[in-house]
Amino acid sequence: MTALIKLSRVIDSINERIGKVAAWAIVVAIVVSAVNAIIRRIFGVSSNAWLELQWYLFGAVFMLCAAWTLRANEHIRIDIISSRLTKRGRDRIDLMGHLLFLFPFVALMLWLSVPYFEKSYASGEVSSNAGGLLIWPAKGLILLGFISLAFQWLSELIKRVAIMQGQLADEHDHVGAHGAAEVEAERLIAELADTSTTKGGEPPGDGIR
Repeated sequence: MTALIKLSRVIDSINERIGKVAAWAIVVAIVVSAVNAIIRRIFGVSSNAWLELQWYLFGAVFMLCAAWTLRANEHIRIDIISSRLTKRGRDRIDLMGHLLFLFPFVALMLWLSVPYFEKSYASGEVSSNAGGLLIWPAKGLILLGFISLAFQWLSELIKRVAIMQGQLADEHDHVGAHGAAEVEAERLIAELADTSTTKGGEPPGDGIR
């Protein structure tokens, strides 16, 4: 298990770095969009290539940051039930979810994405729009995204088993949308209480008789 945990850490590190680099594509997409809009407004000139580049950049962020999102435990959860369970119960739900839902989904998408990319690359597929870009790099991003997600699935499976065996601490325990919302709510309530006390010199309501 020690070797598997080390493998998990390597996968986490690689996917986190890929995600952080890919996230900068959002900034590039904003710049491209702004420049394209300015040129179109001033010179009345537009290009399908610029528009498609924006879509490609957004697609790169979506696909290449998916594994990083899973690693950071920032994917959407429905905590109505799981938040009421014990730590052991939540771990079991996570383990079953990885085995019964995430793995089949990623395996299916990899099986479909490989020929999808290969055919596009072999034919040198180009956009049907005038002045459009090559299509196969965008389809390659889909394949790369699911490859990185498959490795992250393996990493998460290793960590969950290690956590359940007591060999690894759960760094995301009580973290996520639900836990973060509770922490933020408690912080805001505390700030409001402090502000009210500071302004009035006494808790609200004490001056009312």
